[in-house]
Amino acid sequence: MSGIANVTSPPYDVISGGSLAHLRAADPHNVVRLILPGTGPDAPKAAAALLAEWMSDGVLIRDRMPSLYLYEQQNGSGRQRGIIGLVGLGTPDSAGILPHENVMPGPVAGRRQLMAATEANLEPIFLVYDGTQPGNGLTATQVTDEVAETQTPLLSMRTEDGVTHKLWRLADPAGLEAIAADLACRRALIADGHHRYAAYLELQAEMQALGRGAGPWDYGLAFLVDSAASPPRLGAIHRVLPGLAPACAAKLARAAFTVQELPPGTDQATALARLSRAGQAGNAFLLTGGAAAAGGGAAAPGGGARHDPAGDQAWYLLSCPDPVQVAAAMPPGASPHWRGLDASVMQQLLLARLWGITDNEQDVLISHYADEAVSQAAETGGTAVLLNPVPFDAVREIAEQGEQVPRKSTSFGPKPRTGLVLRTFGPRERHPA
Repeated sequence: MSGIANVTSPPYDVISGGSLAHLRAADPHNVVRLILPGTGPDAPKAAAALLAEWMSDGVLIRDRMPSLYLYEQQNGSGRQRGIIGLVGLGTPDSAGILPHENVMPGPVAGRRQLMAATEANLEPIFLVYDGTQPGNGLTATQVTDEVAETQTPLLSMRTEDGVTHKLWRLADPAGLEAIAADLACRRALIADGHHRYAAYLELQAEMQALGRGAGPWDYGLAFLVDSAASPPRLGAIHRVLPGLAPACAAKLARAAFTVQELPPGTDQATALARLSRAGQAGNAFLLTGGAAAAGGGAAAPGGGARHDPAGDQAWYLLSCPDPVQVAAAMPPGASPHWRGLDASVMQQLLLARLWGITDNEQDVLISHYADEAVSQAAETGGTAVLLNPVPFDAVREIAEQGEQVPRKSTSFGPKPRTGLVLRTFGPRERHPA
């Protein structure tokens, strides 16, 4: 990275320990020092002090103009454009913002505490909406496309992952009015940022309970993308179960699944391709882990089998779950769409019934990357459970029905880069801009 790219980062929840250290070393003003300030009780206050220092020193510059921002990401696989601005908060019916994924209380509380201490939204949530529905005039996408094609961006940078990022200020009153009119009648799906959105709502409820009335807590920073113009990319989110040996996990899974051990020497790319093909016919999962764990050590959760880097990698393909057992594992009232998700089958049947593990942040680790999940499994003597991506239409249908998929089931992309636009709402900034 170079220049302004050095002070930006991915969203907080996809940053691992190694990448956190890399980002912190990239520049003393990298935004990770705000969004991931540490885990101690004083961390939110430290982030607030650092934010105030950066604003005082001119590291961050407050835009005094009433504006929205056009943000574009582009790489070899395509381009995504969207609008960064404030959205009103409320219920799905009142605000038109639909969550589709469950959240865990710990991360929500952490984000709320950081938001309250800094009096800021440090990174936008990611919303997608269907821009093909008819409107009453110019669409937001038409306005932003005109700006991108005729105006010079405020900034253009390239991050080390090969993505080019561009940002434009949208300050023309007529354009802002057209965008607001178009988006006011639409509903948006939360693609990424469920914990942050839940923190928005908690802070709003807290302020209302204190009798503070209407205020900046009634709005939150968001990146809105027209899914028809810029189709989102969905990736899988994988699980790591520390201490549960893959051979033991596969043996227990045979009670409800067809389990096939892939040939010795199978590499990760081939194993993932097998998972993808199996997923076209129904629910499928791929298990692997450290070589010592995969070699047959029957370590139960917490057993801590050790990884032998010189050993062979074992892969177990799980498919064709018993429909009777799937049905028995599902919560009452769940829709057929919800029951059919890989994430639902994994959580209700694999984790809870067959492995006796309750889904929580300590016993079930999350990884957005297959490589990282496999490494974590090896380090913890555990099992990596690799999944296929959830189809976008299935996510949208479930959200429209008012249901939510198990936490961390979807990874929408490309995610907006953190650090380009922050929103503060301290005592001098009581009105949304």
